[in-house]
Amino acid sequence: MKDQNRRHHLLAQRLLALFAAGVLLFNFPLLQVWLAPHTLWGLPLLPVALFGAWLGLIVLLALLMERRAGG
Repeated sequence: MKDQNRRHHLLAQRLLALFAAGVLLFNFPLLQVWLAPHTLWGLPLLPVALFGAWLGLIVLLALLMERRAGG
């Protein structure tokens, strides 16, 4: 019981850290870094960075939740 409670608490901390990372990634000061006139594979840098960060957050969330479901 104690071990399960500890794992639940650790998961909650990791999810909170992931939320904080998302808030920081999508906040203006960090987004301003990507407002350059450069392109990546012919695409403007800002949309590539936004979708890349979004994809990264989704993948990390899926890994955290699947690890929990696995036991």
